[in-house]
Amino acid sequence: MASGLAILATILVILPLVAIFVYLIYMGASSLNLAFFTQIPKPVGVSGGGMANAIVGSAIILALSSILGVPIGISGGIFLAEFGRGTKLANAIRFTADVLNGVPSIVMGIAVYALVVKPQGHFSAFAGGVALGIMMIPTITRTTEEMLLMVPHAIREAALGLGVPNWRSVLSITLKTASPGIITGCMLAFARVAGETAPLIFTVLGNSFWSTNINQPIAALPLQIYVFAISPYDDWHRLAWAGALVLIILIVLAVSLVRYVTSRGVMKGAS
Repeated sequence: MASGLAILATILVILPLVAIFVYLIYMGASSLNLAFFTQIPKPVGVSGGGMANAIVGSAIILALSSILGVPIGISGGIFLAEFGRGTKLANAIRFTADVLNGVPSIVMGIAVYALVVKPQGHFSAFAGGVALGIMMIPTITRTTEEMLLMVPHAIREAALGLGVPNWRSVLSITLKTASPGIITGCMLAFARVAGETAPLIFTVLGNSFWSTNINQPIAALPLQIYVFAISPYDDWHRLAWAGALVLIILIVLAVSLVRYVTSRGVMKGAS
């Protein structure tokens, strides 16, 4: 009975995802062609066009957010698990991370607008990367902490018994042992922010043309999908469905690739 309930619960969790994915394929697959990946959006009334600029823009923004969020998040998790146990500072960091996890994304966008966009005097891809990077940090921090706490203390004691400094033991042994779980946490944070639109409205603004300048407004898939979805034009609606399908596929491929590389690394280490 317990096994049956567990299987049923798994199906109930996966079923909405499968339903959404199938519906996206039904609505968006017909609009996927070479032009979609190589051209920018056409003006209203002109058929064709694509979202090449939005795909490249999303890649740039997500790269910026990962450069900011991943190192800080992992460093925070290491401090909480290895060096700050029981201290007031660690408790404050842990509480802050939990609070940030529950902050609505639009509030994060408004905050970055006030802290980055206003002083700069213009919207930019950099501001969008900052907003998404801040959203990644609490998830990565808490996941890293939990994964490090799962590493047996015997491993740490063995390293210390051999005369290895504590910092070297953490970086070379403990962190490496927990790396599959930490990478999974990073990909969960990545997947969470990849489809965010509200923070980008206040930071990136969007761009209908080619732009790779991180100090200027830039196109992004979530923004382009939002703009096309609320428009009254059927051609833009079809492109919005295709963009949503591509966004989901890119996220799934990125997570799958990292999980595959991580599992291969774990198997090689075990052998």
